[in-house]
Amino acid sequence: MDYTQITPEQRDAMLHAVGAGSLDELLAAVPAAIRMAGPLDLPAGLSEQQLAVELQARADANRPGICFAGAGAYDHYVPAVVDAVASRGEFLTAYTPYQAEASQGSLQAFFEFQTLICQLTGMDIANASMYEAASALAEAVLMCTDASHRRVVVAQPLHPHYLETIRTYLRDLPIELVVVARDGGGVDLEAVTKEITPGTGAVVVQSPTFLGVIERGVAALARAARDGGASLIQVFDPISLALLKRPGELGADVAVGEGQPLGMPLSFGGPYLGLLAVRQALLRKIPGRVVGRTVDADGRTAYCLTLQTREQHIRRAKATSNICTNEGLCALRAAVYLAALGPHGLRRAAALSMQRAHDLAGRVGKLKGYELPFADRPFFREFVVRCRGRTPEAVIEAGAERGILPGVALGALDASLADCLLVACTEKRTAADLDAMAALLKDVGR
Repeated sequence: MDYTQITPEQRDAMLHAVGAGSLDELLAAVPAAIRMAGPLDLPAGLSEQQLAVELQARADANRPGICFAGAGAYDHYVPAVVDAVASRGEFLTAYTPYQAEASQGSLQAFFEFQTLICQLTGMDIANASMYEAASALAEAVLMCTDASHRRVVVAQPLHPHYLETIRTYLRDLPIELVVVARDGGGVDLEAVTKEITPGTGAVVVQSPTFLGVIERGVAALARAARDGGASLIQVFDPISLALLKRPGELGADVAVGEGQPLGMPLSFGGPYLGLLAVRQALLRKIPGRVVGRTVDADGRTAYCLTLQTREQHIRRAKATSNICTNEGLCALRAAVYLAALGPHGLRRAAALSMQRAHDLAGRVGKLKGYELPFADRPFFREFVVRCRGRTPEAVIEAGAERGILPGVALGALDASLADCLLVACTEKRTAADLDAMAALLKDVGR
């Protein structure tokens, strides 16, 4: 963002407007004990050209690297049109306007986002976004529990951060959380089904799982949950839905996903994007904002925030959620991304990601010192590699020297997988990238 400092005349005009004769007089209310005496200890100022050279030198120290890390955040290509539209002044704003209906363009964009997410997931209704997948999932769990359904069953392997967020949300609530151990890289369907007892409100399953496996029993779990009076919450990968059956087709009642792959660059700490869609029966319980389409007094199409009686800023005591804003700009980016790629482009991105992941997995499986522990399960664009010769941390360290981020060490997330690396591929990974990754593993494994 450009910065042009104010002139002395502009500073004096602002001081005059607030009735202060000087900056010291303006700050007189600040106790002297916490005020800095004297100027900051800074070097002399630089010209614009000198500053540009300095910043470029600092930026050059950052090596972009080849990214094979995933675990919930993926290095997909972001078309230029996404940045071009999202950076327009009509959209790029500091905050959501409180008179939302005055911003018809923004509301229409969010309405289109909701429509696209419904088409992507096969669900009836989507909200205007959540913070990210972890809190969206926790909100979904709360949405599916009530006075007579105070039991939640989570099928592992679920993303560990998502599970910890659920634990945080439920910690002080009278809701029982049951976590069912995984069966290899997938879900133990029989064990999960046995845990669906009377009083169960929600069953949570992720597919593809945190370990990359495509779970083939989601539809069966949905039927079991429905027979037991519970709702099935499926955590999905938005890119995968271009190839796999959608949550709505599998019988899920709630679909939750991380929208980062839909036009958001990788960023430490975000912001990312929570996706949440539900069946019609849960419309009155869905958290967050919902944009509706109506007509104004003159019969023209108009957009508005609807069903706001669910939200905390209307009736706090009866609110279905404590979320009070959303990821509007990220939702806009996702809408532009999906519209720009279209069904065929999204399918192409998904197919290339899957193809390259399977290509790399086939090569890694033949290398000495490595094995694929879940090779008997289908996977999308992410897979687990067991390192027999060297630790995953050693592989990552060696990769850094070559400008490669080879994956995520799983030991910090699951002690039983301390010798494993989670590797992901996207459509951005080239044949040369795969060669470099295979060469890295071969050299480290010697």
